[in-house]
Amino acid sequence: MSELAGKTALVTGSSRGIGAAIAKTFAANGAFVLLHGRDRSALAAVEAGIRDAGGQAASYTADLTRPAEIDAMLRKIDSERGPIDILVANAGGAFARPGLIEDIDPEEWNASIAGNLTATFLTVRAVLPAMKARGSGNIITLSSAAARKPYPVAPVPYAAAKAGVQIFTQDLAAQAGPFGVRANCIAPETILTERNRERIPPERQEALVRDHPIPRLGRPEDISEAALYLASDRSSWVTGVILDVAGGAVLV
Repeated sequence: MSELAGKTALVTGSSRGIGAAIAKTFAANGAFVLLHGRDRSALAAVEAGIRDAGGQAASYTADLTRPAEIDAMLRKIDSERGPIDILVANAGGAFARPGLIEDIDPEEWNASIAGNLTATFLTVRAVLPAMKARGSGNIITLSSAAARKPYPVAPVPYAAAKAGVQIFTQDLAAQAGPFGVRANCIAPETILTERNRERIPPERQEALVRDHPIPRLGRPEDISEAALYLASDRSSWVTGVILDVAGGAVLV
């Protein structure tokens, strides 16, 4: 398969989980994948898996809340590989526990905003000018069903950060479209990554399944296939979309 042949794709947060699945799917479809994370051994394992499957990949590390580290990473990428055609701003995480708003620790709030919304902003901010100058580019961000469906005991800082990612992506699409740059956002529901399989007890998984009209939880490949569509020419007239990959759980 060669839907992304000749393309270079940076996938942030791709040392495991959804990011790793996207990286593997892109590589299997012809892209040279630039892996990113802070766990060097985990990155090496993903890179080795891609190469063993006949794909191409290289690994980079940076703290995406620090502009200087992002700039250093991009300079290295530019010297070693050249321009980035596709950015998947996937890096993020849950830095706060579910609970009442009045009980939220301000440090957890700030960590959630920084690790999800600010990291996405800083990464896009650094990559976008070169895309606009070339007149082409494709940016995919990752939100969450937590930002699509209010819930009384939601992890509010995480949900607020991911909701911010959504409107940021749509503003980006409106600004960058005239320069040949598309921007779309994927909003997954519960995905059974390696970590979630460990963290969510089987009985809780069964309860969550019942919240989905399509009665199962998500797989990383559900997200990677959606990302492939948005990254490919099949979606060449699609921009500013929030794509719910949620088994119907956010239906209103």
